[in-house]
Amino acid sequence: MKTIPSRSLFGHLLNITKRARVVISAAIISIGLIGSGKAAGDFCQNTAQAALDGCQDAAESAHTVAVGKCSNISDPSARNDCRKQAAADFQDALQICQDGFTSRQAACQKFGPARYDPVIERANFVRHVTNPFFPLPPGQTFVYEGQTPDGFTHDDFIVTHKTKVILGVTCTEVHDVVYLDGKLAEDTLDWFAQDKQGNVWYFGENTEELIDGRPSTLAGTFTAGINNDKPGIVMEGNSLVGDFYRQEFALATAEDNALVVSLNATVTVPRGTFTHCLKTLETTPLEPDARENKYYASGVGNVLTVDLQTGSKIKLVRIHPNNE
Repeated sequence: MKTIPSRSLFGHLLNITKRARVVISAAIISIGLIGSGKAAGDFCQNTAQAALDGCQDAAESAHTVAVGKCSNISDPSARNDCRKQAAADFQDALQICQDGFTSRQAACQKFGPARYDPVIERANFVRHVTNPFFPLPPGQTFVYEGQTPDGFTHDDFIVTHKTKVILGVTCTEVHDVVYLDGKLAEDTLDWFAQDKQGNVWYFGENTEELIDGRPSTLAGTFTAGINNDKPGIVMEGNSLVGDFYRQEFALATAEDNALVVSLNATVTVPRGTFTHCLKTLETTPLEPDARENKYYASGVGNVLTVDLQTGSKIKLVRIHPNNE
């Protein structure tokens, strides 16, 4: 697939070996699933396998393009370094694919084999989000701040008066704006709606990350009902310790999961001290190493987020009216 006229026989064989590794890896995994008694009706595991296959295909495609770019470097030493870097990046990408697959498999042990296909009926939803652990009063702004490895983070979580109809449900629109060291780093619109049982559903987001003021990626953007993407529950109406649920489901794009680990946590942040907080552990197979604890106070909502990988904390600083 790579047209490099000066490519050595060794380089050609190396590429074939990499391709074989991907195919063999997928085959071994498939055999393992069959051997472990996974039936054809295990839709969760089948979905995990499909995501793995797609991830490996994408890694192969990116590697092919990278090596194609290397072929246009005239200096032999620099060209060789480019190919080595492409090979290393390829292996890293394959490892991420495998780690994501392992994460999805673990989640399937909790979700079970059924399809994830929630029934969304407009008549089962109420107009406003009033869940005590995730209230969204229009016109209110939640301000969060904290030091992260990337710099000082300031986050304005603005509950607007705007709405968006998704799958027939009128959703509250939240404008989430993140600044890193004073520069706009992320600009997102989120859409939430609450059902009559008190569950707060996450119907999608339009997110844009920026570097030096310039858009860098729209990764994570999804809307329930488009491209077979589905909403998830961001906050249950009646949480119990051990509950594990999908917060969103756009395969290979947005796959956050949450586990309820406590209903009696105490948190102190600049906004105050909160007791009897709901604590979750949030993970995603898209970033297998990423793990966050989030704390929610009744009558307030999210008050603290702790990155378990870096130790950084994003804390609720204040709540104030929005002038929109």
